[in-house]
Amino acid sequence: MTNATQAVFFYTQKYREFDYGPSHPMKIRRLTHTHDLIHAYGLFHSAHTRLADVPTATEDELRRIHTKEYLDVLRAASAGVSVPRSWHFGLGTSDNPIFEGVYAWSTLLTGASLEAARLLAAGETPRAFNIAGGLHHAASGRASGFCYINDAAVAIRLLIDHGLRVAYVDIDAHHGDGVQDAFYDTDQVLTISLHETGLTLFPGTGFPEEIGTGKGEGFSVNVPLAPETDDEIFIWAFEETVPPLLETFRPDVVVTQLGIDAHRSDPLSHLRLTMQGFLRAVAILAESAPRWLALGGGGYHLGNVPRAWTAVWALMAGIEVGPELPAAFLPQFRAEGCTETSLADAPYRTEGPRKEEAWHYARTQVGRVQELVFPRLGVRR
Repeated sequence: MTNATQAVFFYTQKYREFDYGPSHPMKIRRLTHTHDLIHAYGLFHSAHTRLADVPTATEDELRRIHTKEYLDVLRAASAGVSVPRSWHFGLGTSDNPIFEGVYAWSTLLTGASLEAARLLAAGETPRAFNIAGGLHHAASGRASGFCYINDAAVAIRLLIDHGLRVAYVDIDAHHGDGVQDAFYDTDQVLTISLHETGLTLFPGTGFPEEIGTGKGEGFSVNVPLAPETDDEIFIWAFEETVPPLLETFRPDVVVTQLGIDAHRSDPLSHLRLTMQGFLRAVAILAESAPRWLALGGGGYHLGNVPRAWTAVWALMAGIEVGPELPAAFLPQFRAEGCTETSLADAPYRTEGPRKEEAWHYARTQVGRVQELVFPRLGVRR
């Protein structure tokens, strides 16, 4: 990889054409804000990075994970055709509205993840970032949790087809259930998800006992965390599980889902991370990844998403940036009602009985992972 581009970033202005609806928490324009903040920092100007356009995934590529019946229904619904029993496919719900172009939107973001995977497999870059990706809830035959096509699973399938060992690490506040399910019975993919417990948050899954089946037994890892988990607890749980698992598994490629909805100000979760805690976990992943495919994911506070993923891109590109947001970007931020002026947050710690409860839950769940998974994979504690 001596002649490879150090990092490739995927984005297209076509994302502006799609919208989940005015009251939906998934705001696609967060992608534009992220691109524009990165541009304002000058982070696309390095000779060692590349801003790449987004290709469209084909139906054949999507069918490596999704059923033909579901894709036919999604395409028809996207075109405005009335689909009987659309709810059977998870469509037309408050979470997964049928909006104009939803199929095109899904094939675009998946195309970016696939192209990123191809570049990594071919050795053309060691790092690639698709901020539109990470839609980890979509199942083979239905939409779920704002996700219509599981781009992460489709991209991982391509990497497997190239004979690569893949570790998938998900730090979104919500359990990465769709990716786990896609590879639940194989030892070719190690899936790891740290998330708010399913006892208090959608999708209600992701407990330590979900370890895989058949050849995949031990290759699905879940670390649920209690509401009020802060940076200190999260990073402890992360370091106790993720680095030793990756060291033992020795993946060729690490695929990460970097949802920022675990942030303390996100409206859709109850975790209490700051930007510093999130980026500490990302930095550890960067050190552990021989090749790294980064995907976006959740994040429903518009003041957090651009800041988090801009900082991730700076890390991937190996460029240091100052914490203060560029003045040229601030009017755009202010128009969204965002008041943040820095990539960093004020320090935050959960205190009192809530902290004690969160610590107890984390220690218990990490202990279960180390009991159920570590011996199966030969991980040394």
